[in-house]
Amino acid sequence: MICRLCPRNCGEERTETRRGGVCGMPSVPVAARAMLHLWEEPCLVGERGAGCVFFSGCNLRCCFCQNKPISQGEVGKVLTAERLREIFHELIGQEAACLDLVTPTHFTDAVLEALGDEEWPVPVVWNCGGYEKPETLRRLEGKVQVYLPDLKYGLSEPACKYSGAADYFDWAKRAILEMFRQTGPYRMENGLLKQGVLIRHLLLPGELENTRRVIDWVAESFRPGEVLFSLMSQYTPQPGAEGKLARHVTKAEYRAAVEYMENCGITDGYTQERTSAREEYTPAFDLRGI
Repeated sequence: MICRLCPRNCGEERTETRRGGVCGMPSVPVAARAMLHLWEEPCLVGERGAGCVFFSGCNLRCCFCQNKPISQGEVGKVLTAERLREIFHELIGQEAACLDLVTPTHFTDAVLEALGDEEWPVPVVWNCGGYEKPETLRRLEGKVQVYLPDLKYGLSEPACKYSGAADYFDWAKRAILEMFRQTGPYRMENGLLKQGVLIRHLLLPGELENTRRVIDWVAESFRPGEVLFSLMSQYTPQPGAEGKLARHVTKAEYRAAVEYMENCGITDGYTQERTSAREEYTPAFDLRGI
Protein backbone atom coordinates (compact mmCIF):
# COMPACT_ATOMS: atom_id res chain seq x y z
CA MET A 1 0.00 0.00 0.00
CA ILE A 2 1.10 3.57 -0.71
CA CYS A 3 0.19 5.01 2.66
CA ARG A 4 -1.67 8.27 3.13
CA LEU A 5 -3.77 7.22 6.12
CA CYS A 6 -2.70 10.09 8.37
CA PRO A 7 -1.78 13.78 7.97
CA ARG A 8 1.90 12.93 7.49
CA ASN A 9 0.97 11.95 3.92
CA CYS A 10 4.20 9.98 3.67
CA GLY A 11 3.30 8.26 0.42
CA GLU A 12 5.59 5.44 1.52
CA GLU A 13 5.07 1.88 0.35
CA ARG A 14 4.09 -0.35 3.27
CA THR A 15 3.63 -4.06 2.59
CA GLU A 16 3.49 -7.22 4.70
CA THR A 17 7.27 -7.35 4.70
CA ARG A 18 8.29 -3.75 4.07
CA ARG A 19 8.13 -1.12 6.80
CA GLY A 20 7.96 2.54 5.91
CA GLY A 21 6.70 5.99 6.74
CA VAL A 22 6.88 7.93 9.99
CA CYS A 23 5.14 5.09 11.82
CA GLY A 24 7.82 2.67 10.63
CA MET A 25 5.36 -0.20 10.33
CA PRO A 26 4.33 -2.76 7.68
CA SER A 27 0.78 -2.93 6.34
CA VAL A 28 -0.10 -5.86 8.61
CA PRO A 29 -0.78 -5.19 12.30
CA VAL A 30 2.01 -5.29 14.86
CA ALA A 31 1.12 -5.30 18.56
CA ALA A 32 3.05 -5.46 21.82
CA ARG A 33 0.41 -6.41 24.38
CA ALA A 34 -3.25 -7.32 24.80
CA MET A 35 -4.64 -7.10 28.31
CA LEU A 36 -7.33 -5.93 30.69
CA HIS A 37 -6.10 -2.47 31.63
CA LEU A 38 -7.34 -0.72 34.77
CA TRP A 39 -5.69 2.66 34.26
CA GLU A 40 -8.02 4.20 31.70
CA GLU A 41 -10.82 6.60 32.64
CA PRO A 42 -13.40 4.96 34.96
CA CYS A 43 -16.11 5.00 32.27
CA LEU A 44 -13.98 2.69 30.11
CA VAL A 45 -12.76 0.29 32.79
CA GLY A 46 -15.78 -1.15 34.59
CA GLU A 47 -15.09 -3.94 37.06
CA ARG A 48 -12.56 -5.92 35.03
CA GLY A 49 -10.78 -3.35 32.90
CA ALA A 50 -10.63 -2.06 29.35
CA GLY A 51 -9.66 -4.70 26.80
CA CYS A 52 -6.58 -2.95 25.43
CA VAL A 53 -4.63 -3.90 22.33
CA PHE A 54 -1.42 -1.87 22.25
CA PHE A 55 -0.28 -1.50 18.64
CA SER A 56 3.34 -0.79 17.76
CA GLY A 57 4.46 2.26 15.83
CA CYS A 58 2.99 5.77 15.84
CA ASN A 59 2.50 8.63 13.40
CA LEU A 60 3.49 11.26 15.99
CA ARG A 61 6.55 9.88 17.84
CA CYS A 62 6.36 12.51 20.58
CA CYS A 63 9.69 12.98 22.32
CA PHE A 64 8.00 12.63 25.74
CA CYS A 65 6.10 9.42 24.93
CA GLN A 66 5.68 7.08 27.90
CA ASN A 67 5.18 4.13 25.53
CA LYS A 68 8.36 4.76 23.56
CA PRO A 69 9.41 1.07 23.28
CA ILE A 70 6.31 0.40 21.19
CA SER A 71 5.69 3.82 19.63
CA GLN A 72 9.21 3.71 18.17
CA GLY A 73 8.59 0.17 16.92
CA GLU A 74 11.21 -1.48 19.11
CA VAL A 75 8.77 -4.07 20.47
CA GLY A 76 5.95 -5.91 18.76
CA LYS A 77 4.74 -9.07 17.09
CA VAL A 78 3.33 -9.24 13.57
CA LEU A 79 -0.28 -10.43 13.49
CA THR A 80 -2.81 -11.39 10.88
CA ALA A 81 -6.23 -9.78 10.80
CA GLU A 82 -7.62 -13.19 11.75
CA ARG A 83 -5.43 -13.37 14.86
CA LEU A 84 -6.39 -9.80 15.77
CA ARG A 85 -10.04 -10.80 15.62
CA GLU A 86 -9.30 -13.75 17.91
CA ILE A 87 -7.65 -11.39 20.39
CA PHE A 88 -10.78 -9.23 20.42
CA HIS A 89 -12.87 -12.28 21.29
CA GLU A 90 -10.40 -13.37 23.97
CA LEU A 91 -10.59 -9.97 25.66
CA ILE A 92 -14.38 -10.05 25.58
CA GLY A 93 -14.22 -13.54 27.08
CA GLN A 94 -12.24 -12.03 29.95
CA GLU A 95 -15.16 -9.62 30.53
CA ALA A 96 -13.50 -6.52 29.12
CA ALA A 97 -15.66 -3.41 29.42
CA CYS A 98 -14.66 -2.33 25.90
CA LEU A 99 -12.27 -3.10 23.06
CA ASP A 100 -9.67 -0.36 23.47
CA LEU A 101 -7.52 -0.08 20.33
CA VAL A 102 -4.45 1.94 21.27
CA THR A 103 -2.67 3.85 18.47
CA PRO A 104 -4.41 1.96 15.64
CA THR A 105 -4.45 4.56 12.85
CA HIS A 106 -1.63 3.15 10.72
CA PHE A 107 -3.34 -0.27 10.83
CA THR A 108 -6.80 1.00 9.87
CA ASP A 109 -7.23 -1.49 7.02
CA ALA A 110 -6.36 -4.52 9.15
CA VAL A 111 -8.48 -3.34 12.08
CA LEU A 112 -11.50 -2.91 9.83
CA GLU A 113 -10.93 -6.41 8.45
CA ALA A 114 -10.67 -7.84 11.97
CA LEU A 115 -13.82 -6.07 13.15
CA GLY A 116 -15.74 -7.23 10.10
CA ASP A 117 -19.51 -6.86 10.16
CA GLU A 118 -19.90 -8.38 13.62
CA GLU A 119 -21.97 -6.57 16.23
CA TRP A 120 -19.56 -6.60 19.15
CA PRO A 121 -21.10 -6.86 22.63
CA VAL A 122 -18.95 -4.04 24.03
CA PRO A 123 -17.99 -0.64 22.57
CA VAL A 124 -15.07 -0.45 20.16
CA VAL A 125 -12.80 2.40 21.26
CA TRP A 126 -10.49 4.23 18.83
CA ASN A 127 -7.72 5.42 21.18
CA CYS A 128 -5.55 7.71 19.08
CA GLY A 129 -3.17 10.66 19.20
CA GLY A 130 -5.60 13.04 17.51
CA TYR A 131 -3.42 13.53 14.43
CA GLU A 132 -6.00 11.97 12.12
CA LYS A 133 -7.46 12.50 8.67
CA PRO A 134 -11.24 12.94 8.60
CA GLU A 135 -11.44 10.80 5.46
CA THR A 136 -9.75 7.90 7.26
CA LEU A 137 -12.10 8.32 10.21
CA ARG A 138 -15.13 8.23 7.92
CA ARG A 139 -14.22 4.65 7.04
CA LEU A 140 -14.77 3.76 10.70
CA GLU A 141 -18.33 5.03 10.88
CA GLY A 142 -20.60 2.36 12.33
CA LYS A 143 -17.62 0.26 13.44
CA VAL A 144 -16.37 2.47 16.29
CA GLN A 145 -18.68 3.54 19.10
CA VAL A 146 -16.26 5.55 21.25
CA TYR A 147 -13.50 7.88 20.10
CA LEU A 148 -10.71 8.55 22.60
CA PRO A 149 -8.46 11.15 20.93
CA ASP A 150 -5.65 13.06 22.52
CA LEU A 151 -5.78 16.78 21.92
CA LYS A 152 -2.13 17.34 22.68
CA TYR A 153 -1.54 20.82 21.36
CA GLY A 154 -3.41 24.06 20.85
CA LEU A 155 -0.26 25.88 19.73
CA SER A 156 1.98 25.07 16.78
CA GLU A 157 5.28 25.79 18.57
CA PRO A 158 5.14 22.89 21.07
CA ALA A 159 3.50 20.67 18.43
CA CYS A 160 6.49 21.21 16.16
CA LYS A 161 9.07 21.04 18.94
CA TYR A 162 7.84 17.87 20.63
CA SER A 163 6.11 15.97 17.81
CA GLY A 164 7.41 17.46 14.57
CA ALA A 165 3.84 18.33 13.58
CA ALA A 166 3.30 22.09 13.43
CA ASP A 167 -0.09 21.48 11.76
CA TYR A 168 -1.29 19.20 14.58
CA PHE A 169 -4.03 21.47 15.93
CA ASP A 170 -5.57 22.11 12.51
CA TRP A 171 -5.87 18.38 11.81
CA ALA A 172 -6.92 17.41 15.33
CA LYS A 173 -9.78 19.93 15.37
CA ARG A 174 -11.15 18.59 12.10
CA ALA A 175 -10.71 15.02 13.26
CA ILE A 176 -12.54 15.52 16.55
CA LEU A 177 -15.43 17.27 14.82
CA GLU A 178 -15.72 14.28 12.48
CA MET A 179 -15.66 11.89 15.45
CA PHE A 180 -18.48 13.84 17.08
CA ARG A 181 -20.46 13.89 13.84
CA GLN A 182 -20.38 10.10 13.87
CA THR A 183 -21.22 9.48 17.52
CA GLY A 184 -23.26 12.47 18.62
CA PRO A 185 -23.43 13.39 22.33
CA TYR A 186 -21.90 10.89 24.70
CA ARG A 187 -24.11 8.19 26.19
CA MET A 188 -23.47 6.42 29.50
CA GLU A 189 -25.06 3.25 30.89
CA ASN A 190 -24.41 2.19 34.47
CA GLY A 191 -21.34 4.39 34.61
CA LEU A 192 -19.82 3.04 31.38
CA LEU A 193 -19.36 5.03 28.19
CA LYS A 194 -21.28 3.32 25.41
CA GLN A 195 -21.01 5.95 22.69
CA GLY A 196 -19.38 9.31 22.19
CA VAL A 197 -16.12 11.25 22.24
CA LEU A 198 -13.79 11.53 25.24
CA ILE A 199 -11.05 14.09 24.56
CA ARG A 200 -7.82 13.70 26.50
CA HIS A 201 -5.24 16.37 27.17
CA LEU A 202 -1.93 15.85 28.95
CA LEU A 203 -0.66 18.96 30.71
CA LEU A 204 3.04 19.36 29.93
CA PRO A 205 5.44 21.13 32.32
CA GLY A 206 5.89 24.78 31.43
CA GLU A 207 3.18 24.63 28.74
CA LEU A 208 0.14 26.02 30.54
CA GLU A 209 -0.70 28.39 27.68
CA ASN A 210 -0.87 25.42 25.32
CA THR A 211 -3.37 23.78 27.67
CA ARG A 212 -5.46 26.96 27.83
CA ARG A 213 -5.74 27.05 24.04
CA VAL A 214 -6.91 23.41 24.00
CA ILE A 215 -9.51 24.11 26.68
CA ASP A 216 -10.69 27.23 24.84
CA TRP A 217 -11.38 25.26 21.68
CA VAL A 218 -13.24 22.46 23.46
CA ALA A 219 -15.38 24.94 25.39
CA GLU A 220 -16.17 26.92 22.24
CA SER A 221 -16.88 23.88 20.06
CA PHE A 222 -19.12 21.76 22.28
CA ARG A 223 -22.04 22.37 24.60
CA PRO A 224 -22.30 20.74 28.04
CA GLY A 225 -23.37 17.12 27.70
CA GLU A 226 -21.88 16.66 24.23
CA VAL A 227 -18.32 15.41 24.86
CA LEU A 228 -16.22 14.32 27.82
CA PHE A 229 -12.88 15.94 28.62
CA SER A 230 -10.04 14.35 30.59
CA LEU A 231 -7.32 16.67 31.89
CA MET A 232 -4.32 14.52 32.75
CA SER A 233 -1.38 15.27 35.03
CA GLN A 234 0.54 12.04 34.54
CA TYR A 235 3.47 13.44 32.54
CA THR A 236 6.61 11.52 33.50
CA PRO A 237 10.06 12.76 32.39
CA GLN A 238 11.76 10.28 30.09
CA PRO A 239 15.48 9.43 30.27
CA GLY A 240 17.47 12.21 28.64
CA ALA A 241 14.63 14.74 28.81
CA GLU A 242 15.87 18.33 28.71
CA GLY A 243 14.53 21.81 29.35
CA LYS A 244 10.89 22.07 30.36
CA LEU A 245 10.34 18.34 29.90
CA ALA A 246 12.98 17.37 32.46
CA ARG A 247 10.56 17.77 35.37
CA HIS A 248 7.07 16.76 36.48
CA VAL A 249 4.07 19.07 36.31
CA THR A 250 3.84 21.13 39.50
CA LYS A 251 0.83 21.22 41.79
CA ALA A 252 0.36 24.92 40.97
CA GLU A 253 0.40 24.26 37.21
CA TYR A 254 -2.21 21.55 37.42
CA ARG A 255 -4.40 23.56 39.80
CA ALA A 256 -4.29 26.49 37.37
CA ALA A 257 -5.28 24.23 34.47
CA VAL A 258 -8.21 22.74 36.40
CA GLU A 259 -9.43 26.19 37.45
CA TYR A 260 -9.23 27.43 33.86
CA MET A 261 -11.18 24.40 32.64
CA GLU A 262 -13.89 24.96 35.25
CA ASN A 263 -14.07 28.69 34.50
CA CYS A 264 -14.60 27.84 30.83
CA GLY A 265 -17.61 25.73 31.80
CA ILE A 266 -16.17 22.27 31.14
CA THR A 267 -17.62 20.01 33.82
CA ASP A 268 -18.22 16.72 31.98
CA GLY A 269 -15.16 14.56 32.39
CA TYR A 270 -12.19 13.86 34.57
CA THR A 271 -9.28 15.40 36.38
CA GLN A 272 -6.38 13.39 37.75
CA GLU A 273 -4.40 13.22 40.96
CA ARG A 274 -0.76 14.21 40.50
CA THR A 275 0.20 10.84 42.02
CA SER A 276 -0.87 9.38 38.67
CA ALA A 277 2.54 10.39 37.27
CA ARG A 278 4.03 7.03 38.11
CA GLU A 279 5.75 4.52 35.87
CA GLU A 280 3.68 1.55 37.06
CA TYR A 281 0.69 2.89 35.12
CA THR A 282 2.55 2.00 31.93
CA PRO A 283 2.12 -1.74 31.21
CA ALA A 284 4.94 -4.13 30.43
CA PHE A 285 5.07 -4.52 26.66
CA ASP A 286 6.08 -8.18 26.76
CA LEU A 287 3.84 -9.57 24.00
CA ARG A 288 1.49 -11.30 26.44
CA GLY A 289 -1.99 -11.80 25.03
CA ILE A 290 -0.75 -11.44 21.45
